[in-house]
Amino acid sequence: MPKIYQLYREQIIQTDLATAWDFISSPKNLDTITPDDLSFEIITEVPEKMYNGLLIEYKVGIPLLGKQTWLTELKHIREQLSFVDEQRIGPYKVWYHYHEITEVEGGIRFVDRVNYVMPFGPFGSIAHCLYVKNKLKHIFDHREKVTPGCLSQ
Repeated sequence: MPKIYQLYREQIIQTDLATAWDFISSPKNLDTITPDDLSFEIITEVPEKMYNGLLIEYKVGIPLLGKQTWLTELKHIREQLSFVDEQRIGPYKVWYHYHEITEVEGGIRFVDRVNYVMPFGPFGSIAHCLYVKNKLKHIFDHREKVTPGCLSQ
């Protein structure tokens, strides 16, 4: 059985629920919160607002492998509360990313919970230790830094 890795992040941002939902429910904003060094590019024409079953194709730069296709499906959308993006095609064997926002004292709590499995058996485990876990930390650190500014504009 392959190892299931988990990543969990939460932060509280001073904003209101409607503003937070407007931001995270717009697929175009993923580009805004993704670090430039990923060479991230949305390929699909995306609507202003996500909907259940929406498929989005991206290209993501991965060192030594070049640009990789990543196809995700948006699903389990609960208006102004949560949604899931699940990889259909991409660099992981499994990628299941749960997003949630809730009102709390001082603003809105943003939660990211990712469960993922590396491909390539033991080689994937080595890649995770040497590169992937640090790259994911970098990506989510970047999001934590830039998202509050995106919501205060």
